[in-house]
Amino acid sequence: MPGQRLSQSDPPPDPSHLPDSILENSVQLDVSSFAISNAELDAIQRFRRAANYIAAAMIFLKDDVLLERELTFNDIKPRLLGHWGTCPGLTLVYAHLNRIIKKTNLDSLLVVGPGHGAPGILSCLWLEDSISPFYPSYTRDRVGLTNLIRKFSAPGGFPSHINAETPGCIHEGGELGYALSVAFGAALDNPHLVVTCVVGDGEAETGPTATAWHGYKFIDPVVSGAVLPIVHVNGFKISNRTIYGCMDDKELVALFCGYGYQPRIVKNMEDIDKDLAASMEWALKEIARIQQAARSGKPIIKPRWPVIILRTPKGFTGPKELHGEYIEGSYRSHQVPLPNAKTDEGELKMLESWLSSYGPRQLFCIGGDKDTSDGAPYPDLLQIVPENRDKRLGMRKEAYAAYQPLKVPAWSTFGVQKQSQASCMKTVGEFLKHVVKDNPTRFRIFSPDELESNKLGAVLEVTGRSMQWDVACRAQDGRVIEILSEHTCEGMLQGYTLTGRTGLFPSYEAFLGIVHTMMVQYSKFAKTAFETKWRQDLGSINFIETSTWARQEHNGFSHQNPGFIGAILNLKPKIARVYLPPDANCWLSTMAHCLRSWNYINLIVGSKQPTSVWLDPEEADRHCIAGASVWKFASVDEGVDPDVVLVGIGTEVTFEVIAAAALLRKEVPDLRVRVVNVTDLMILGPFGSHPHALSDDDFNTLFTIDRSIIVNFHGYPLDIRGLVFGRHGIERMVIEGYREEGTTTTPFDMMLCNGTSRYHLAAAAVRAGALFNSKVSRVAHQVASYLMHCAAKDKEFIYAHGHDPDGMFDTPVFETKKEYVVHL
Repeated sequence: MPGQRLSQSDPPPDPSHLPDSILENSVQLDVSSFAISNAELDAIQRFRRAANYIAAAMIFLKDDVLLERELTFNDIKPRLLGHWGTCPGLTLVYAHLNRIIKKTNLDSLLVVGPGHGAPGILSCLWLEDSISPFYPSYTRDRVGLTNLIRKFSAPGGFPSHINAETPGCIHEGGELGYALSVAFGAALDNPHLVVTCVVGDGEAETGPTATAWHGYKFIDPVVSGAVLPIVHVNGFKISNRTIYGCMDDKELVALFCGYGYQPRIVKNMEDIDKDLAASMEWALKEIARIQQAARSGKPIIKPRWPVIILRTPKGFTGPKELHGEYIEGSYRSHQVPLPNAKTDEGELKMLESWLSSYGPRQLFCIGGDKDTSDGAPYPDLLQIVPENRDKRLGMRKEAYAAYQPLKVPAWSTFGVQKQSQASCMKTVGEFLKHVVKDNPTRFRIFSPDELESNKLGAVLEVTGRSMQWDVACRAQDGRVIEILSEHTCEGMLQGYTLTGRTGLFPSYEAFLGIVHTMMVQYSKFAKTAFETKWRQDLGSINFIETSTWARQEHNGFSHQNPGFIGAILNLKPKIARVYLPPDANCWLSTMAHCLRSWNYINLIVGSKQPTSVWLDPEEADRHCIAGASVWKFASVDEGVDPDVVLVGIGTEVTFEVIAAAALLRKEVPDLRVRVVNVTDLMILGPFGSHPHALSDDDFNTLFTIDRSIIVNFHGYPLDIRGLVFGRHGIERMVIEGYREEGTTTTPFDMMLCNGTSRYHLAAAAVRAGALFNSKVSRVAHQVASYLMHCAAKDKEFIYAHGHDPDGMFDTPVFETKKEYVVHL
């Protein structure tokens, strides 16, 4: 930033207004009392030097990767990509995790918030030889190291951020903010596991991270593992200071004590390795103490879990200054600290001096046996690497091969009677109750405090909520996690899923958009994982969207937004699934299918209020397998030779389609109507656009070749327009849906407001059918006018009386064909 020489060598922040006694709440350790041998200390420091050398080389070099001659411009990559500033902190943490894993036989995953610190992580993975088992071209020798360095951030190589191609990774750092919640999700139901999570001080500024600090309050130490957060405070973001970097020790201690943690600050750069080694041993002992108390039946009330606050200069061990500006300890080290090394002689010499400072000849076997040791790291710096390969951070099977399918009960036994009224959510709740019972360690519900509001409370008959600070839930293995943070629920769900389990996320429709980008980031990780051969299957992410605009009850316009449907439609087709089951039995079939599925993002949209049950369980199953079908009972002559096709997609709007069909049967008996229900939205796309998309012949068989198609859709009409684009003859399709019209009003008035009522549909059907049926054409205008008159009269009634006309949502009864009579 011009005119601003910001560095951690500048004066520290002004003394805090907080009293010095605040620091007594931070953990003070006598570092000398923790035994770390000189050999361990030397191995840690040499491992770090080697990792930092490789990380820096990955950003800059395409040749001479072991610095065996003077660097030239030709040795520098044409594009310099990567983030150096966070790498030294990541390699520091990684080295110490290796040391503690080897010493204590710890089972640990590493979740990395600073995702663009990939060079720091990849260098450590190469040193511990956790890359070559998955990628044979990255062997731990000269050839493998050359490939790693040369291909980094180049076509065919690892990207500049950690992603699903990275061994040991369960979180992609493309969007900052939810590494911590992912870590808590991974720890759930993994009692043996300590998930270490590095949280960058830039990431700590986000709302999702701020709430995720409460995640430990939902961890029952009897059945679940633990999370060890390490907050890396290096002071700067891409071009500015961080908030945490401007906080002094007293402020940070006060903050984390307030969250309920035991903070330990590690900041003495002259003795950083001894300090961090002692701090990690202390943290693991505290975790063990909390877990042992809980597992012995004497849980600690409100245990204070450890957190390590690691203060280091940004980009330490890198270049100090350039052109009179600080680099180390400033934002200028955030990405590429020597951006002109490809063309500027001075920066090239600085790069060579920087890389030489690590002493590569003392770290790697240069000029050794070409078949065995050439380019390999010297054995002494590998002394901290766990000998058991399965214990290494890059080889943990929880990260890539842990999926256990659920035991899903036979859903038909929970089916409800046809032509009755039933709440889809209450019916599914009874089913989910048994899913919970049958899967005590691999299924959880992550709900933003809306479980009972969304009528899924039946699961609470067999389990509780897992809120360890609530006296009613403490020391109970509750399968339901409720916190009023969609971000935290989604992050936990992702961590839980990516470590082999299956979860469910029920939400009010309007608020799923809060986690839209999180879902998209996860989908990118899942897509890449699906295409990465060594990664095994993942359970599907399952969203339930209810409390919708169509039945908004006491909520108004603010609670009406079906936009999450479009968010799923935009995903890669092989991942995306959107279902709109029309009744309770179809909901059961769909839910059972989604819980059995893998590698998908499933969205199921429906109603929590009692609605008509159109199909018995057998019919519902066949309908859901097909994705769509002609509903003969509501069609004229079971749908043969129609003049018009009425299509319902969604629970409440399908009811209006059926009501419109019954109204037309009565008012225009000569009109031949076919009623179609679509429960799998993805069948509508052009053949080949999605694995479920109907062939052209099947599409035309279902919707006819030339008749008008009137669609009543739960979401935004443009979603359907985009989905069917490319289908032949879609200009004959009229699509009704949510028009951003609403308020606190009655259910039927919401249909009237948005043009999705039975009257609107019936009027459109009469006009469309008149083009093909001369008998209907004689009365089309008159009937359509009458139907819209009925709509106006019903709206007048609603505003006069404050409720819908009686019988409005009774299951329609279809009259037999009779002579048409105009009702005036």
